[in-house]
Amino acid sequence: MVAELDRRYPPVWAEEWDRVGLVLGEPTDPVRRVYGTVDVVPETVAEALAAGADLIVAHHPLLLRGVSSVAPTTWKGRIVHDLIRAGVALYVAHTNADVATPGVSDALADRFGLTGLRPLAPSAPGSPAAGGGRGIGRIGELPAPMTLAELTRHAAAVLPATVWGVRAGGDPGRIVRTLAVSGGSGEGFLAAASAAGVDAFLSSDLRHHPSGEHLAAGGPALLEAAHWATERPWLDDVAAHLRAGFGVETVVSDLDTDPWTVHAAAPAMDDKEPRP
Repeated sequence: MVAELDRRYPPVWAEEWDRVGLVLGEPTDPVRRVYGTVDVVPETVAEALAAGADLIVAHHPLLLRGVSSVAPTTWKGRIVHDLIRAGVALYVAHTNADVATPGVSDALADRFGLTGLRPLAPSAPGSPAAGGGRGIGRIGELPAPMTLAELTRHAAAVLPATVWGVRAGGDPGRIVRTLAVSGGSGEGFLAAASAAGVDAFLSSDLRHHPSGEHLAAGGPALLEAAHWATERPWLDDVAAHLRAGFGVETVVSDLDTDPWTVHAAAPAMDDKEPRP
């Protein structure tokens, strides 16, 4: 199972700062049930243990930065102890799954029915992930044109639900035919979206000043969803692949791990159309 995950998401495709692959567990242990999650947190680990999982496949690394202890007095250390005690392995595919094809952004693009997919930021020539249509983000054509306001409502309907929802920047009446998407933090690809000439770009973790400057310069309209919501669709693709290839049972977590848990619209906006 680990060998297949490494083949589909080679660790050499990951960024140098990333920490991917097998985190804990015996590579040769049998796997009958796989649990997929975006985040390895106490709540998702409890869900995995309750489901009787033998292997957790996660997108975000549990141990991204160096540690000097995994004592059970810390929440990450407690996770490590609980998983080892239960005999549950943990595997991470992060930036190597971001650039893969199919990968994180392919699954996100599929939620919108995008066609004619190509990478937003192709992997650099000469890099381990170069070629094969690999790279960060995807650009494609919507099945039918939508206004930005319609697309924003559509995004909220097709993406996993979060308190955050979906917000957009730009003219609400702007017609969107071509859409770029990037699962996770996409602010670093605003220039790539502009250079590609797309009508809109959907991602997460977009800050105030870079977004405002991008729009003021005439860049594509922006849609921002919760980080978790843009990466959760990928888990369905992983689960389907492992079921088909290995006949294992798969459980995909819908536990919303987005840290933002309360949202309230400004009362003055209740009866107003989005401003142009």
